[in-house]
Formats: sequence, structure tokens, C-alpha cells
Amino acid sequence: MFTSVLMIEKALTSADVEFVTTLHGDDVVTFLVLLQPRGEQADRLLRAIDDVALGELDDAVREGETPEGEEAMTMGERALGVSLQALRAAGHRAEGRLIEDHPLDALRTMVQEAEADEVIVLTDPHYVEEFFHRDWASRARHKVGVPVLKLFSHSKA
Repeated sequence: MFTSVLMIEKALTSADVEFVTTLHGDDVVTFLVLLQPRGEQADRLLRAIDDVALGELDDAVREGETPEGEEAMTMGERALGVSLQALRAAGHRAEGRLIEDHPLDALRTMVQEAEADEVIVLTDPHYVEEFFHRDWASRARHKVGVPVLKLFSHSKA
């Protein structure tokens, strides 16, 4: 059995599910999903700069509307549930939890406890953080002791 820790920031789309579930051919993979809602991550300025870099000016203007705090956690719970259900419907085992603080510490702990084989970080592009190697995947490579694969989400959830 192959175990992947999947780190996400929003609900998986059907394209995302197909992408991650076909990475290992016909092998059944157990997915341990960690979701940190977008509103709980980097500050609004960095998110707005990412939106501008992607040409999504309307999103940059609406960054102030991104849920934070309790509202982001409630949306995160729904996104996690949808993602787990989609992975299970694709024939894989899936468990998960929300991350409130220190995502890389939670990632390292989950990798160690589950003796995971790999980490998959699946997010929208975060150009500012990536440029300075402060994105989850870059930082995780130095913390988890297993291969880290960085993928970009196929579409907006």
C-alpha cells in the first residue's frame, strides 16, 4: 500500500482528483489530506500580488472578501469533506483534517506518524512565495524526509 500526504488549500476539483489518483498507475493509494483554508494562509497583500501575477485582477480586488478566522474554517471543513468523498469515489482510501496553525509542523507529524511514502502539495500558484522559496513545497523538502511533489490545481474550486 502506498501512502501519500496531500496538502491542499481548497476543495479538489474532479480534474485534481483524476490527476493525483493516476500518478501511481493502478496502485491503490491511501491519501492523508491536510487542508489549510486560503484565508488562514499568507497575508492579503501576498495573495493579491499572486492574483495580479496570474492576470486575475478581479480576484485581487476581492482579496478583502476572502473568509478568515472561523468563517474560513467552516468553509475549509466543507472543502475537506468534498475532497475526501471525491478521493474515495475514485477508489482510494482517504482521511484528512484541517490545519489551523503551523502547516509544515502538521505535515511533518503526519508523514512521520503514517510513515508516508511521499508528499503532494497541490495549490494554486503563489509566485511571490515560490520566488523566495517560501511556498509549502519548497519548505517541506527540508522538513519531511520523503519526496515532495509540487502540483498546481487544474481549476478554481
